[in-house]
Amino acid sequence: MFSVYIFTLFLSIILLITFFVNLFPHQSSKAIAIGFDAQTIELAAPFVAINFTYLPLIFMVTFLGTFLQYKNHFATTAFSTGLLNLALIGALLLSREMEQEMIVYYLSFGVVIGGALQLFVHIVAIYKVGLAPLFYGGVKYFNEKKNSIKKETSGFSKQFFPAIWGNSTASFSAFLDTWLASFLITGSISYLYFANRVFQLPLALFAIATSVALFPRVSRLLKNNDEEKALSYMTKAFWFLTIILTMSGIVGLVLAQEITALLFERGAFTHEDTLSTTTVLQMYLIGLLPFGLSKLFALWLYAKEQQLKAAKIATYTLGSNIVLSLALIIPLEAMGLALASSLSGLVGFFFTLKAFGSQNILAILSKKYALLLILSALITLLLSYALKELIHVYL
Repeated sequence: MFSVYIFTLFLSIILLITFFVNLFPHQSSKAIAIGFDAQTIELAAPFVAINFTYLPLIFMVTFLGTFLQYKNHFATTAFSTGLLNLALIGALLLSREMEQEMIVYYLSFGVVIGGALQLFVHIVAIYKVGLAPLFYGGVKYFNEKKNSIKKETSGFSKQFFPAIWGNSTASFSAFLDTWLASFLITGSISYLYFANRVFQLPLALFAIATSVALFPRVSRLLKNNDEEKALSYMTKAFWFLTIILTMSGIVGLVLAQEITALLFERGAFTHEDTLSTTTVLQMYLIGLLPFGLSKLFALWLYAKEQQLKAAKIATYTLGSNIVLSLALIIPLEAMGLALASSLSGLVGFFFTLKAFGSQNILAILSKKYALLLILSALITLLLSYALKELIHVYL
């Protein structure tokens, strides 16, 4: 019943925001990218309105996904993101050889269809793991229990608002990058977007996936006062992420141009666009390891119900990103915004480590994995340069 109340409350707020954006698409587009001229705003407004419809859908997907996670069911959430990609690919196939504006319309509706598919598979999964009766019961007895729900809500609010701020600062940073990039040369927003998509791949594949899978287990262990076992899981995750993200970062930095060309250099995306996106990607990749490890250590704070501390760290990170973005945008343009993001990630990583505790850090670092890290980094570096040379010889 408490879950039903929270779900209804926040879905109502999100639907209200979505309705506002669809009612005033031009004003909403101007707020997102204030540097755009009137003609660009006119073009972007209908697409902003359509794509915003994805917001309530992904909220419901995320909400249902949290219940599945506590049932140790991660496959549906992991698989569902592929449905969005399939919907976008389908939209592109259907709109091929059409005018560019019509292609964007198809893609926008593809986003909405992808969101609907994601929601559908989560509803099916909720039925399969046996959680559907809990939702039915919550709706059925909602009026009878609403007084006790209000008492629970007051405790929830104390943790929720710091948690939502702590988890939303990354979105604020992305919004800031888009807003500032709208003042730069045409294509800057695209360079940031394309580079960030590549950067997010190892971050999501390894760091976010590990954190999501580990959180329920660590949370239970800490609630049962078994901190030693919880720390052992954190140790394994730390060394796994450190090694795999270091290797991913090295490959990305060395082969950034080749990766960008392979993924994007076709059609209207020229070789000059590849070079611009490459430098932005390299700046993002500097922050891959600190961003990934920050995700890991942040889960410890949330598992210990230290949402306020996590929110403060997120505020420091966002504040440093704003200052650095303003300082670096003039000399380095889009590349400066990406570098500012990476440097602010280092700031967040420092404060997250501090909150995690020096004693816990020393316990993790005492394990004999440093040599493996060095060897894997060296081998990856040599193989990356060898592959780079091979690509240039044969392509």
